[in-house]
Amino acid sequence: MTKHRHFFNRKLHSLLGIIPVGAFLFVHLLTNYFATRGESAFNERVEMMESLPFLALIEILFIFVPLLYHAIYGLYVAFQAKNNVANFGFFRNFMFMLQRLTGVVTLIFNAWHVWETKLQLVLGNVEATGLFKMMNEILANPFMLTFYIVGLLAAVFHLANGLWSFAVSWGITIGPRAQRISTYVTMIIFVLISAMGLMALFAFANPSDVAQAIQR
Repeated sequence: MTKHRHFFNRKLHSLLGIIPVGAFLFVHLLTNYFATRGESAFNERVEMMESLPFLALIEILFIFVPLLYHAIYGLYVAFQAKNNVANFGFFRNFMFMLQRLTGVVTLIFNAWHVWETKLQLVLGNVEATGLFKMMNEILANPFMLTFYIVGLLAAVFHLANGLWSFAVSWGITIGPRAQRISTYVTMIIFVLISAMGLMALFAFANPSDVAQAIQR
């Protein structure tokens, strides 16, 4: 019975890490990417997202609850699991270690980011149209900019490498060749999504550069 429960929890943890948590991360970074088009473009996108019907219910059921489960069970796995040198080589065991490490970093970063942004919005301390300026003020601090860069890269890596693990655990990539190709594909995904996220961060941090680029 315990083995069946553990198997179910591992499968659910893997699934929720991709859908909806991973999907939300991509949509969130895509929304932030509109900051590269200027403050007004970003504000329009945020207002559109905030005007979705039943937004609070959607966020609780399809984002925060799955994220909380994925985070709690992920911490359990991170501190219980061990490297498997017998079945996997150095590279895959190294990636496994990074997956656990980035999971912890992402959890810390997400908690801080939600407190700084979403909760301030819910508490009425900032309007949706003020998020751009708020992010600009946060990222004006070099320490916070570094913290956000590290948090972003950790979250995207955790998603990209999690896609590799998901494909293996769900029987999508079975053989060594399929898993090797999957490694290349997921690392490309990591680079592309990271680039999108970093461009948004620097757009928040340096809005004057964005304005000049738009004028050109």
